[in-house]
Amino acid sequence: MTPVRTRFAPSPTGYLHLGGARTALFNWLFARQHGGTFVLRVEDTDDKRNKEEAFAAIYEGMQWMGIDWDEGFEKGGDFGPYNQSERHDLYLKWFEKLEADGRVYQEDDGAWRFRFERKEVTLTDLVCGEITIDYKNEEINPDMTVRRPDGSFTFHFVNVVDDLEMQISHVIRGEDHLMNTPKHLQLYEAFGVEPPQFAHIPLILNDSGKKMSKRDEGAAVKDYQELGFVPEAMTNFVALLGWNPKTEQEIFTAEELIAAFNLSHINRAPARFDLKKALWMNQQYTLELSADEFYESASPYLEAAGLPMSHPNMRAAVEAVQEKVNCFDDVEGAISFLFEDDISYDDEAVTKVMKNENVPALLAALKEDWTNLENWEEAKDQIGITAKAAGSKPGQLMFPTRVALSGLGGGIDLGLIIHLMGQENCVNRLEHFLTVQA
Repeated sequence: MTPVRTRFAPSPTGYLHLGGARTALFNWLFARQHGGTFVLRVEDTDDKRNKEEAFAAIYEGMQWMGIDWDEGFEKGGDFGPYNQSERHDLYLKWFEKLEADGRVYQEDDGAWRFRFERKEVTLTDLVCGEITIDYKNEEINPDMTVRRPDGSFTFHFVNVVDDLEMQISHVIRGEDHLMNTPKHLQLYEAFGVEPPQFAHIPLILNDSGKKMSKRDEGAAVKDYQELGFVPEAMTNFVALLGWNPKTEQEIFTAEELIAAFNLSHINRAPARFDLKKALWMNQQYTLELSADEFYESASPYLEAAGLPMSHPNMRAAVEAVQEKVNCFDDVEGAISFLFEDDISYDDEAVTKVMKNENVPALLAALKEDWTNLENWEEAKDQIGITAKAAGSKPGQLMFPTRVALSGLGGGIDLGLIIHLMGQENCVNRLEHFLTVQA
């Protein structure tokens, strides 16, 4: 049996986008499942930018997601070099074979074209099934440029040469390459070698139902790093973009993904990107962290926001929101009101509070009662007592109190907020809210 060898071949665009991450992941999963080799090579022939710096964002994104490679960039291997910019002599060797066989010819502008055989070519794709392209009509399918006037080689040519030279057994790539593949099959045939097997995976659509572009929200893997996603959650989410385990299971470890992954379970229909689903999935992972792990993971985001990490209440505040946030970047917004003098109010929450014309009077009464309260441990109970004395239900004062103290409509338990803020701060917050909303 031919050893399984898959590859991911990004261009150094400066960051790893969601579609590229999924392509890399599917190739990695397939190689790992079959005890094969996953190759990372760089398609850098056309990039005029600093290639090393631009590519760093791609391989750092892969490493963050746990997608390690066996050969290629910074790993080496027996089939290098792994940068296309260093493989010109190999391309020239295969080009000269085509030239010797009469399969290429030069145009007046200096470009070289590959002479297609004028016949039907059938691709048997592991996802899309059989696809036949008829090359008999030269006007519909003109001969393909393989070398430019400046001597450089085109994507179609170098892609095929790299795959055959690196002995790639399976090419798993985006559906946008599907119509290129019959062209590539003609090249393999002209070279006299067996082609790899192909599997073209569906497009990813944005929330508007259009093909996801690099400019769409959520398109860059680095965005999830900055939001504070658990890497394993991101890998889990990306795996389910177009692949279905055929079970009800949604949360997978890397080992479970490797065991369950199957090319035949890749959907033919486009995958729909859903940021809410990604955030939900990440929350499932943060909920499984210990209190120590959650605190340690959230701390860099809190430090970057300038919160006082040495504050005695910081640990309790962070632990209090573990079940209430979707990602680590949310923690700062959920607890900052406890540690900052200035407070901002959620407009929607304030609007909801002020629909009840009795709220200002209720909060003023509570401010007075809290000011005179001798035992602060009774502060939360006092809310109900104050409301009842004014002829209202406790719930009619609970939510306004939360908004007045935190500026938020939800989050940390109100009793804990009262405890952590203390009597003086709570009274001052009520007074400030009444002044601002007057």
